Amino acid sequence: MVQAYILIQTEVGKASTVADTISKIPGVIQAEDVTGPYDVIVRAQAETVDELGRMVVAKVQQVDGITRTLTCPVVHL
Repeated sequence: MVQAYILIQTEVGKASTVADTISKIPGVIQAEDVTGPYDVIVRAQAETVDELGRMVVAKVQQVDGITRTLTCPVVHL
């Protein structure tokens, strides 16, 4: 299982709606609207890195109101 944090910037005033929509995507563990340079932080998981990438590109980035994403895979060193 691969997990990652997805840091999301949204259009002004869209953070709450984006977080709510993303929280319903299969594989999303948690989606929170936050303050700071990013508007929403998501924790997601998938079976493989490729599957995680497909989820981000095909599902997360398609949510209306998102302007930019940054995916940070969790590593165990």
